[in-house]
Amino acid sequence: MIKWINQGQEYVPGYQKFCTVIFNLPAAETFIKEEIMSLQRLDKILSGQNIATRSETKNMVKKGLITVNGQTVKRSNEKFDPDTDEFIVNGIKIVYKKHLYIMMNKPSGVLSASRDGRTKTVIDLLPEHLRRDGLFPAGRLDKDTEGFILITDDGELAHKMLSPKSHVYKLYLAECDRELNKNDVKAFSEGIQMGDLQFMPAEMKIIADKTALVEICEGKFHQVKKMFHAVKAEVVKLKRLRIGEVSLDNSLKQGECRELTQKEINDILSRKHGINV
Repeated sequence: MIKWINQGQEYVPGYQKFCTVIFNLPAAETFIKEEIMSLQRLDKILSGQNIATRSETKNMVKKGLITVNGQTVKRSNEKFDPDTDEFIVNGIKIVYKKHLYIMMNKPSGVLSASRDGRTKTVIDLLPEHLRRDGLFPAGRLDKDTEGFILITDDGELAHKMLSPKSHVYKLYLAECDRELNKNDVKAFSEGIQMGDLQFMPAEMKIIADKTALVEICEGKFHQVKKMFHAVKAEVVKLKRLRIGEVSLDNSLKQGECRELTQKEINDILSRKHGINV
């Protein structure tokens, strides 16, 4: 390890901190391994942020258009820490985002999928500045279901949001083919058995003769539609309005999207629930 450092490296991360543990070689080795793992090639960083392709990065480096921490980059394959280093590309400061969290108002007729050879997907609707590799819809809305869908590249958050054990509630607006009544509300509140399927208790609030708000924390296939079908009502229109404590932005037209704020990213995993209208 000492020989490696003395040979001279262009970038020795945490060198000062390493010096404080130089007599504790196992700790020093662990620290340096962790630091090295956080480094990425410049061209990979910029392509991953949808700022420039690898060939575009190489050309800009040749022209001296990229600086990192105030120093002009000489090679596009130099490695940096995207979380701590400051990148200026063609005079513009780059704000690195490890993950994206996008709220979309999904329209009917669009698939909740990353790609499909025949039908338009929610990923196809993303504007150019929000496109990057690895994005996927966190959970699915049926093709004919509208409303709030989260698009992200954060698999850990998506898993927590979708797992029934996390108790993250989703609020839906359902329009049905018959008038709804207090018996339907009672059936939902007690949980519904439908063949081999058991649906957990859900809150329903009737807001018009054939329209209700429904809040669930499961995400079973066609769940809301199946729960209504079990009480002999068919859903003719379904829209998701909220995930956790984050409500669909009313300013978003169908097919439009925006990034979540930091507060919304925190609130989307909230366990708070209850229909307040």
